[in-house]
Amino acid sequence: MPALTNKKILLGISGGIAAYKSAILARRLIDEGASVKVVMTSGAQAFIQPLTFQALTGNPVHTDLLDPAAEAAMGHIELARWADCILIAPATANTLARIAHGMSDDLLSTLCLATDAPLYVAPAMNRLMWNNPATTANCQTLAARGVQFFGPGTGFQACGETGSGRMLEPEEIRDALIHALNAPTNDALAGKRILITAGPTREAIDPVRYLSNHSSGKMGFAIADAAASMGATVTLVAGPVSLQASADVKRIDVTSADDMLSAVMGEVSDNDVFISVAAVADYRLEQVMDQKIKKSADTMQLSLVRNPDILKSVSSLPNRPFCLGFAAETENVEVHARGKLKNKHLDMIAANNVGQKDSPVFGSDTNALDVYWPEDGHSSIESGSKQDVAKALLELLTKRLKND
Repeated sequence: MPALTNKKILLGISGGIAAYKSAILARRLIDEGASVKVVMTSGAQAFIQPLTFQALTGNPVHTDLLDPAAEAAMGHIELARWADCILIAPATANTLARIAHGMSDDLLSTLCLATDAPLYVAPAMNRLMWNNPATTANCQTLAARGVQFFGPGTGFQACGETGSGRMLEPEEIRDALIHALNAPTNDALAGKRILITAGPTREAIDPVRYLSNHSSGKMGFAIADAAASMGATVTLVAGPVSLQASADVKRIDVTSADDMLSAVMGEVSDNDVFISVAAVADYRLEQVMDQKIKKSADTMQLSLVRNPDILKSVSSLPNRPFCLGFAAETENVEVHARGKLKNKHLDMIAANNVGQKDSPVFGSDTNALDVYWPEDGHSSIESGSKQDVAKALLELLTKRLKND
């Protein structure tokens, strides 16, 4: 069943160049089973025509607060009652400010006041506007009221500058909304403090180059968000990835394996559970070059040394937390996973096969896991979105914690 089946989504579009992405977003939401109605500000209509959204959604597009035909039946109130949630994408600096200050002189801002449905926003603006103290204050106000933010992302902007403020891609917003609407609401992990690592590490070769891997960090971030929604206090140590964690997650950004080890060891004593999802580079350069290595000979040899084993360092502590590791394998998955479970003295290990050409894991939005624990314990988590797999894994973790 599609993830948004029977969900009624009111898609608000405000006046930014990213409004063109909203047409794709509307289609992606409908593909997941949602019913979508669109509200556009006057600024949005300067960038894209309402007819586009009418054709995509099959519903009339709403643009005016004082539309005589609609307001005969209090149309803006009916729209607000209809929606299971309101998603504003793009959400410009102006729109965020208006909502934060309770403005209600256009249809979109009025709907935000007239609903008790959850509100989600995907900011989109110039990097300086996003980092302006006024915008920061408005976002803090909205977050304190329970508004959830999707993004913004970082990258090249239409103005020609590069930085934070880009609206996330339609697929990223869709996935974030699916996760938010389907996040577990139980408090099974209430009172638990969980430390999680996610993403790759980068090991410098010279000032320009580095060694790394294909990890996107999506699985670790999904686990962090799910754990927070289940009541846990979550700290996420993240390698270099372009992902956003929920506002409830404490995030520490790192680059190298040594950086990650230092961050983990600085936090681990305050935690009950350690979940090592990060794909930490096994080796680093014995000596990092101060200057860029010039292309000269046909071959090059690099001398590598072992990186610290972060998971084993934690599991070897005298008063260690419950330790859940991850094993990304290309063959003999169970044999290698159980070997790591034993050799690293773990309580659980989640293994996946990353060597399948027809079903890649790195960078994918889906995953499947086989979970092992001592005394030949085993459970399979079927393929699904990484958000769903994260919830299933944490449910297993909760049971194991109760048994210990």
